[in-house]
Amino acid sequence: MKKILGIGGLFALVCIATGLISQTFFTTGNIQNLFQRSALFGIISIGAAFVIITGGIDLSIGSVICLVGCLLPWLLVEQGWPVGLALPFVLALASGIGLLHGFLVTKLKLQPFVVTLCGLLCYRGITRGILNDQSYGFGLEFTGLRSLAQGTIPLGSFELPVPFVILTVVALIASYILNWTVYGRYLLALGRNEEAARFSGIATDRMTIGAYVACSFLAGVGGVLFVLDVNSAGPGDFGNFYELYAIAGAVLGGCALRGGEGSIVGVIIGASLMQVLRNAIRLIDAIPDQLEFAVIGVVILSGVVVDELVKRFAGRRG
Repeated sequence: MKKILGIGGLFALVCIATGLISQTFFTTGNIQNLFQRSALFGIISIGAAFVIITGGIDLSIGSVICLVGCLLPWLLVEQGWPVGLALPFVLALASGIGLLHGFLVTKLKLQPFVVTLCGLLCYRGITRGILNDQSYGFGLEFTGLRSLAQGTIPLGSFELPVPFVILTVVALIASYILNWTVYGRYLLALGRNEEAARFSGIATDRMTIGAYVACSFLAGVGGVLFVLDVNSAGPGDFGNFYELYAIAGAVLGGCALRGGEGSIVGVIIGASLMQVLRNAIRLIDAIPDQLEFAVIGVVILSGVVVDELVKRFAGRRG
């Protein structure tokens, strides 16, 4: 709870400061855009959180987004697949990637960093090979499908983006699993001490594999929504660095990289903070756009340092 309050306070501070500097920040259009972007990145951050809670890491999220996001319009438009076949196929493909990662980490005892780093390189390379480095889009077709990412729900004068509704559903399911099920308790126990969890009778391999499947599946969901939002994608740059935003959102939201800690509410706030920072850099003329990654990196590092210092202070007092 303290971590949630801390990241929530930082989020409010950044919003207020940006609103005071830029009159555009609190306009309806900008807030709707922030809801849209925060929802898209919040979904993949929740997936990253499940893996981080186990003490692992997934660096392939951006490349899975690229694979799914580029294959979907290619299958629908170029290959003529129906939506009812193409959509389940790309999501099943993403889940299969997570299953492969989990198997390599648990059964072959490979380091998650190495496994997913290779995945980061392989999946984008495979996508570029299949599509011959060409971009594909939906054109004016599939308006019903594109409403999943571009649609809105009227709430008075405010239009709530449909992706935010999808994020809410995903967050409720993830929060229930993590806080109210045996699987969630086992997952946290696994992250705190894998050996002790194994000796307690927990099927740690199954827990780990499930976490990687969930991460890749949500990356696949994100890939679908991202490509439906922009309407086209090319394998050269689609999804670049998205794994960093997902991991940063999860870590800022209270997921310890050593495992065993995490909150879905905190992850959503952390992912939203990342998007508010990006938006602030674009709105504040005094900050060059070229410094975007530098500013975000400094904020993430500052948040982690402050969190560690607070832990040490609390430990000394205890």
